[in-house]
Amino acid sequence: MDIIQTTQVHGVSLKSNLGKKARGSLYVTTTHLIFVDPDGVKETWILHSHISNIEKLPLNTSGAPLRIRCKTFQDVTIVVPKEKECHDVYSALLHFSNPEKIEDLYAFTYSPQTEKLTKTAGWALFDIKSEYARMGLPSDLWTSTSMNNDYKLCDTYPNTLFVPTSATEETIYGSSKFRSRGRLPVLSFYHKSTKAAICRCSQPLGGFKGRCPEDESMIQAILKSNPESKFLYIVDTRPKINAMANRAAGKGYESEDFYDNVKFQFVGIENIHVMRQSLYKMLEVVNDSPKLSFGAFINGLEASNWLKHIKSVMDTSVFIAKAIILEKASVLVHCSDGWDRTAQTCSLASIILDPYYRTIHGFQVLIEKEWLSFGHKFTDRCGLLQSDQKEFSPVFLQFLESIWQLLEQFPFCFQFNERFLLTLHDHVHSCQFGTFLGNCERERKELELSKRTYSLWGYMWQNISDYANPLYREADDILWPDTSPQSIKFWRAMYNRFDNDIHPRESLMDSLSSIIDHNDSLQDHIKLLEKRIELLKKIKTHKSTSVTNGPATSSTNSPTLESVEPNTDSMNALSINSDVTPSKEEETKEGAKQVNSEALPPEITTALKRQGMQLKDLLTDVPSLAVQWKSVRDVSQCSSCAAPIAFLDRKYHCWNCGEVFCRRCIDRQCSLPAHYSENRVPVCKKCYKQIQG
Repeated sequence: MDIIQTTQVHGVSLKSNLGKKARGSLYVTTTHLIFVDPDGVKETWILHSHISNIEKLPLNTSGAPLRIRCKTFQDVTIVVPKEKECHDVYSALLHFSNPEKIEDLYAFTYSPQTEKLTKTAGWALFDIKSEYARMGLPSDLWTSTSMNNDYKLCDTYPNTLFVPTSATEETIYGSSKFRSRGRLPVLSFYHKSTKAAICRCSQPLGGFKGRCPEDESMIQAILKSNPESKFLYIVDTRPKINAMANRAAGKGYESEDFYDNVKFQFVGIENIHVMRQSLYKMLEVVNDSPKLSFGAFINGLEASNWLKHIKSVMDTSVFIAKAIILEKASVLVHCSDGWDRTAQTCSLASIILDPYYRTIHGFQVLIEKEWLSFGHKFTDRCGLLQSDQKEFSPVFLQFLESIWQLLEQFPFCFQFNERFLLTLHDHVHSCQFGTFLGNCERERKELELSKRTYSLWGYMWQNISDYANPLYREADDILWPDTSPQSIKFWRAMYNRFDNDIHPRESLMDSLSSIIDHNDSLQDHIKLLEKRIELLKKIKTHKSTSVTNGPATSSTNSPTLESVEPNTDSMNALSINSDVTPSKEEETKEGAKQVNSEALPPEITTALKRQGMQLKDLLTDVPSLAVQWKSVRDVSQCSSCAAPIAFLDRKYHCWNCGEVFCRRCIDRQCSLPAHYSENRVPVCKKCYKQIQG
């Protein structure tokens, strides 16, 4: 393309945030910036969509430096020998990282080469009516309405809404007109046991004295839909001073004079602008952390208020959950427009209350419902296109970090692991999939994303083992997190993942998953050996009976009992140790003489067929298996293609040879001859050819 004036530059230096330098070649493509060292051992890939800021630094004796900051919190500086080449690279990155139109994003040209992924996979994961049916709706208290089928009632809401059965169409329409952006109060989550509901909306347009009888009737209808309570909470997630300022602009909050049997609660979560600045301050501290003392780092982190904001989101969500369970009271939640702080707290409260949302499928459904269907502005908040930078804010990141805090406190309660959250964060910004493109459901339908792009959910389900938590135990518990300051942690794996000297190269969950896989493999092999020993005992018993009852009527070549009884060498061949493999000479020893299988009872013959053997193979053909798997501790590249394995990528063991590979080199599955079961397990390409050949 004409946009890429320089496709490759040699003699480029790459400097990490920790000050480490590497020298190699730089390649510019339409999707990635790639740095390769001279030996081709280490590669650094930066997706253009992940770039948040490119800065030209002053020229120095080494060349022209470019500093690249990414939305994945990678921070590198490249030094290009010539200024013109540096300018060409800078111009290309500036173009590809800031597209003007949504159709220019990566998702519309992405075509997976190594993944067995179809365009339809994942798009049918969520159906709003099915999700509310899981909650027991519709019922005599709540029902669905088709008033938003054409998105004319509210263009940023889903086309199917659940409202109180007692609410009339006039009430629904009038309430929509009285709420900012038309985002009227609708059902978000229903608790079947307490009959309490979490509802969501935007701020009212009342100003200082304005009121709306239809909106007041809507609130009363929500209250009547919960027969267990005589009052309703309205939780305004904003600081009260901000809500009062909005009142002066003709918006604001509900007046206590007009809404009966309502308890108002302000919780003080700051707006998107404060959150954006807080993130920037926190990242300044993180990027300078190698140069800072411990005290300076702690003080800087505190001054950014980042963890304080995470605590505020969690505190509000816990308050909502306690109202639903302990007071059996319904809660109406809103902020200004009802698509940022409202989405954070409603979805987090749902996870606290409902264990279904802690499963992989349930969590994806929750995001589809609370974030995608109810109109969180992912395109604007994640800065996917050239737009007003004041619209950017880490709202979804704060939600993921709150989930990670819960995962740290309740490691047995979530089906997914930390990698699941990190991958989700990265692909929200990667634009590789169409799932998070657009600002609302209506926009996604108009763009026909389900036909033109791939779904992130389909990709994740193709690699589901990467995201499974080995500690997960299914339970119906409600989570009551500790939100005291000493319990809120700094998420190193998110913000320091590219600093390998700071963060370990493998997580505890990955190591545990590897141990579980290894144990499963050994247990399966042990079962194979036990079944073979059991067969030998049956054959011995059968031959002993034959000798007692007289000579067998089979051919003269039929062996005696001693000819089928295993000798010492044969039993050694049955050892689980893969290093002991029977030789050709051992295979022809007297203890392995052929036996006429027709002389054996049917159950023994069936057992032999079950293992795909003839009797002559019982002692002589023992498939080998890797007893010792290679440790992943210091592995930084694939055993096959030598490609570097990044921190976020999982390291895979071949179940047959025990070596460590990247995902591309272990994309085959088959049953192992050394296993008793026929379960298909991951194997490398070399082992696959040997087994299948």
